[in-house]
Amino acid sequence: MTDDLRTTAKMQDTPEIRIEVLDTLPAFERCVELQLATWGYDGGDVIPRKMFLVAHKIGGMVLGAFDGDVMIGFAMGLPGFRKGVPYLHSHMLAVLPEYRNAGIGRRLKLAQRDVALERGFDLMEWTFDPLEIKNAYLNIAKLGAIARRYEPDFYGASSSPLQGGLPTDRLCAEWWLRSPRVKAVLAGAPLAIDAIETIEVPAAVYRWKQSEADRGLAADLQRLNRLALQDSFVRGLAVVGYALDGERNGRFLIGRTDL
Repeated sequence: MTDDLRTTAKMQDTPEIRIEVLDTLPAFERCVELQLATWGYDGGDVIPRKMFLVAHKIGGMVLGAFDGDVMIGFAMGLPGFRKGVPYLHSHMLAVLPEYRNAGIGRRLKLAQRDVALERGFDLMEWTFDPLEIKNAYLNIAKLGAIARRYEPDFYGASSSPLQGGLPTDRLCAEWWLRSPRVKAVLAGAPLAIDAIETIEVPAAVYRWKQSEADRGLAADLQRLNRLALQDSFVRGLAVVGYALDGERNGRFLIGRTDL
């Protein structure tokens, strides 16, 4: 087993959880159920089981996280191609609410990386909500991804109550799987980040999104941060780090990157 393929095996958090490749329709049906349990979607936003089958058949992947015989999370990816570069687009990752904050999302991403490397991919991409502090911290600080593209209202209106009625703005995470940056982050080495500017995300945004009285505050924050991130990217900068303070407020660290 190569060093890259040992990554997931070395994970010590939630050791009782195992991760497997999914390849059957019953397993894909469970992925549909997990979407409903995770995001509370209505039927129009749920990815059907046939799409999981297609992902499995065309060179993507579907991975499941199991506690005993019960699937409690999954990750699904599709092959993509941009500007002459093939990549794996990690389209969806879900973990049941009662299993969150236990490192399972990170383990699923690392398992995706292992399979992607086996298949010859150097790049994985996915989108994430820039107002979701925990996801941003995982993607940038714990996995070593960068971001330099912003997609306003990427998915259109969402039926998930977690979106709080806001536009589905998304940052695109670029995870350069073999890069020194990613290898250093996964090995636990500190990164020397020269932040030119920062963009703040207060932890109160979660409360604002779920309160009709305060939702305007969340909308204002989304709009201001959208403009700030887009301006940074136009100037050739990228999200190269993410920090949390003692009150769990988030901070995008903006700087230059060679990637």
